Amino acid sequence: MKKLSMILFLLAASISGNAQRFCYVDIDYILSKVPAYTDAQKQLDEVSKGWQQEVEAKMKQIDEMYKGFQAEQVLMTEQMKQQKIKDIEAREKDLKEFQRSKFGPGGELFKKRQELVKPIQEKIYNKIQDYAKEKAYDFIFDKSSGVSMLYAGERFNKSEDILTALGIAPGTVGGGSGSSQQKPANTQTNTPSVNPVVPAPSNSMSPAKPK
Repeated sequence: MKKLSMILFLLAASISGNAQRFCYVDIDYILSKVPAYTDAQKQLDEVSKGWQQEVEAKMKQIDEMYKGFQAEQVLMTEQMKQQKIKDIEAREKDLKEFQRSKFGPGGELFKKRQELVKPIQEKIYNKIQDYAKEKAYDFIFDKSSGVSMLYAGERFNKSEDILTALGIAPGTVGGGSGSSQQKPANTQTNTPSVNPVVPAPSNSMSPAKPK
């Protein structure tokens, strides 16, 4: 639907009596050339990796507790069994809370991303607005935002102009020029950065309460 809307808009603009000026930029490409952004990505990767290791350590502890319970429960009194089950459930609850606080919506990783990346994005968007006013463009599209383009003439690509406005010489980071350069695997528009796959504790870890 978004793709169709773009096509209809461009067709309407091209046949309109009042010719409208438009161009496009590639935000992913621009971000890949900004040293502050690549540094922020590295910091986020390091922070995320450290928390992920803590998650895995907690899961290992829970797994060991559960295996120990299975092996020893025949020697336990009913009261001992119930206490062991409570201990395991408490550890699982602690793990889930840790995952939520670090990786969940509004968690520490989200806040860290906002702290490091949002100012960089705002600076770029402000430069784009200034560029649009200076060059009298009516519309500037982002090629990397999911808006598909069936064809875009390179003369309409103003990504390099935005880099110049940011004081960054094209090709200084990552090499190459233009939006045809391969993008970094981690780069994402508006929500850059790290989205680790955090394994949730297996349901089988929780021992069934003795009947």
